Amino acid sequence: MGTKKRVLLGMSGGTDSSVAAILLQDAGYEVVGVTFRFYEKNDCTEYLDDARDLCQRLGIQHIISDQRELFQSTIIDYFVSEYMAGRTPVPCTLCNNRLKWPLLRQIADEMGIYHIATGHYVQKRKIDGYWHITNGTDEEKNQSFFLWGLPQDILERMVLPMGELTKQRVREIAEERGFVKVAQKRDSIGVCFCPMDYRTFLRDKVPAEAIQRGKFIDTKGNFIAWHEGYPFYTIGQRRGLGIDLNQAVFVKEILPAENYVVLGDLKSLERTEMRLKDWNIVNSSQLLERDDVVVKIRYRKQENRCTVTLLPDNTLLVRLHDPLTAIAPGQAAAFYRGDVVLGGGIIIE
Repeated sequence: MGTKKRVLLGMSGGTDSSVAAILLQDAGYEVVGVTFRFYEKNDCTEYLDDARDLCQRLGIQHIISDQRELFQSTIIDYFVSEYMAGRTPVPCTLCNNRLKWPLLRQIADEMGIYHIATGHYVQKRKIDGYWHITNGTDEEKNQSFFLWGLPQDILERMVLPMGELTKQRVREIAEERGFVKVAQKRDSIGVCFCPMDYRTFLRDKVPAEAIQRGKFIDTKGNFIAWHEGYPFYTIGQRRGLGIDLNQAVFVKEILPAENYVVLGDLKSLERTEMRLKDWNIVNSSQLLERDDVVVKIRYRKQENRCTVTLLPDNTLLVRLHDPLTAIAPGQAAAFYRGDVVLGGGIIIE
């Protein structure tokens, strides 16, 4: 598929992908930059200008791929429907595994380019004939948790120039090379299409009558207080409940049909098992029925040893060696051994 020194780089216009372009050029690649139009709040397209300007300064080809309709149907519609079903979505995981990287592969194929790249803070390693995502050097920026669903034909073509760098060093590189604006850009926070409060976003996307006041109840079904609508709460939530009790309570369960939100103490949230759907396993011999696997159900916390079994209904049963709290249906679970990503899936229960 053409020379292996060409690379298609996903460029958001931000610091990380911009420095990735610089580093790839330094490494001898012929870089082609592609900026995806996924979502533009208030029709802001400054990011397109920033990516285009950087490519012009570096003398590399830049293309724009308008994927707003696909992003709407694949990510935003899913995001809304998951909350309305009482689940907690993982839009960044879905976007990376089903949209961003597959689109890079598709466009690269159309252009006869072998390598594909982004500014992700991850690395990769070949183990027993299989490519695995591994942690990035910067523990605060490590994004391996979001990439457990990528297939081998993408992993083998990935070039990851940011994996061994810290964010501080990346900013220094941009400044040293004269890209002051790039060096000073703020990091994005939260979900790109609703970085602050998802509740306001949700209200704008569903009919007014779809979100109604409902009941907080305890684990025995007793009424506690009124809530603003079940989609506004997530499993494990403690803050923002709007109630003042004599003890700490957490969201234990969400019952959409009844518009109930069940509250309990932290102990009541502890679980020793969970099941996963839509899973991906890199090498089953390195994951299934092993006792040295670690599962993470949050980006930066709640690691736990586990044993994973494939059930007859094609779901994964995860038996936790120690109880975990706040296991939320709809969220992702990623499996590790050391710094190596072994796979992952979406929590059913």
